[in-house]
Amino acid sequence: MIKAVLAHVVKSGNYKRLWLLLFCNLLNACGQYDDSKLAAKTLLYCSEGSPETFNPQLVTSGTTIDAVSQQIYNRLVKIDPTNGRVVSDIARKVIVSSDAMRYRFYLRKGVEFHTTNYFTPTRTLTSEDVLFTFSRILHQDHPYHDVGGGQYPFFEGIGLSDLIEQIIVVDDLTIEFRLVDPQASFLANMATDFAVILSAEYGEQLQAAENKDQIDTKPIGTGPFKFVQYDRDHHIRYHAHEKYWQTASELQQIIFDITPNNSSRLAKLLTGECDVMGYPTASDVGYLHSKKGIDIVETTSMNVSYWAFNTNVPPFDNANVRKALSYIVDREAIIDAVYFDLAEPANSLVPPTSWAYDNTNYVRPFSLEKAKELLAQEGYEDGFEMDIWAMPVQRVYNPNAGKMAEILQQNLAKINITANIITYDWGTFRKRLAKGEHDSVLIGWLADNSDPDNFYRPLLSCASASSGSNRSGWCNDEFDRNIISALSITDHDTRKAYYQAAEAVLFEHSPLVPIAHAVRHKVHRDYIKQVNINPYGGIDFSKAVKKVK
Repeated sequence: MIKAVLAHVVKSGNYKRLWLLLFCNLLNACGQYDDSKLAAKTLLYCSEGSPETFNPQLVTSGTTIDAVSQQIYNRLVKIDPTNGRVVSDIARKVIVSSDAMRYRFYLRKGVEFHTTNYFTPTRTLTSEDVLFTFSRILHQDHPYHDVGGGQYPFFEGIGLSDLIEQIIVVDDLTIEFRLVDPQASFLANMATDFAVILSAEYGEQLQAAENKDQIDTKPIGTGPFKFVQYDRDHHIRYHAHEKYWQTASELQQIIFDITPNNSSRLAKLLTGECDVMGYPTASDVGYLHSKKGIDIVETTSMNVSYWAFNTNVPPFDNANVRKALSYIVDREAIIDAVYFDLAEPANSLVPPTSWAYDNTNYVRPFSLEKAKELLAQEGYEDGFEMDIWAMPVQRVYNPNAGKMAEILQQNLAKINITANIITYDWGTFRKRLAKGEHDSVLIGWLADNSDPDNFYRPLLSCASASSGSNRSGWCNDEFDRNIISALSITDHDTRKAYYQAAEAVLFEHSPLVPIAHAVRHKVHRDYIKQVNINPYGGIDFSKAVKKVK
């Protein structure tokens, strides 16, 4: 019966009715609510993939960050998207000691955790929740440290456990972090989408029930929305947090309609099945400019796409081989075919919008002859066979990794290298990538804060090589010394000099090749207002308004 009705609706072109049928089917709720009121209070977001977890501390995936961080949780401090500065979140005030070794956070009073069908809090947020959250990350003997795999890639990549000497609960609403050494990026890292605050009371309840894994699959936070349902690869449903400490959302619920296929996401946006579309390709943006009822906003974004080589396997353990391959990257062709000119070629790891950027060119020009010459020096004049792993999802920094891989594949063939393009579903892709099963991978990074350290340590430090966020597995003492030295001072000019030295080391060893810095677009129906695309992190629907005519 349903198939017959849908067929009739499609044939008649009544897409509004089609949207309502699909909407009701998704929620399984149209018999319980007034349809028009429910639709007016529900935002449908077409996302590109499924989250790996509902705890962003455990991953560095942008797909997970978008789906989880800004919706469910708060942090002690956050990044102001308009200027990149660190501002208050659930910590109303932060006092830093004169030697920058002690950070005292004063928490807001009366911040409520979510009440759900699986947890009812008996108290509001206190310092104990902050202590529980970071003790889990820092201490291997913590009862929750190994839950979810025991890996905290962002925090391991920035060496948080070596930085924090002690966390002291001063009183119920005051907590102090004491550092081993002063570090210029500490507060910015505490503002990232990874530094979310969990509920200690919920953790105690789950531990008593011997069900600790649930803390990452049925989340509890203090954010604007609370978890209701997750159907993997299909949808996520959130309800508004009615006791949210800031102004409660005007929406009743948000649904993440998980639609990996870009064409399908575009079709859903056009027919009204989705209110907001995640990560349109550049060609989609050009097409949508001519469509009525669609709003497109272009934003500056701190990101980079890159081609990383697994330096732990031959021949990619040879720096000259990596340099040779860097010569076959035709950035102009890639920006034309993949980004439709909505990006700029990268000549360093950090984009021009970063204060650490300088005009020095830290990438090699496109030259097949140079590539052949270097390969011949290393005994590879007859080439070899390799794999290029291409992300199966669209991200702001790489809207079409498959197409990018094809361009590289064609150029590699001209220097006698046979390249196989490899991809998997997003979950499998990330798991196998973390195990180091790749030869090379096309991936990228969207900065979590405005400090340039956010590009260097998570992607290339020796600590990140161990944690898994360093996709090249490269560890270099000179590089590490420069980026660590840059953290010991606050003067931008001196820090910039250290980052330039780090870029020179990176250029000499070429564990990865920066390709492009992309423009980010927000695409939604014109009745949706105040959706915040943070240039330093995930998408925020807390202030979103839906004004259906």
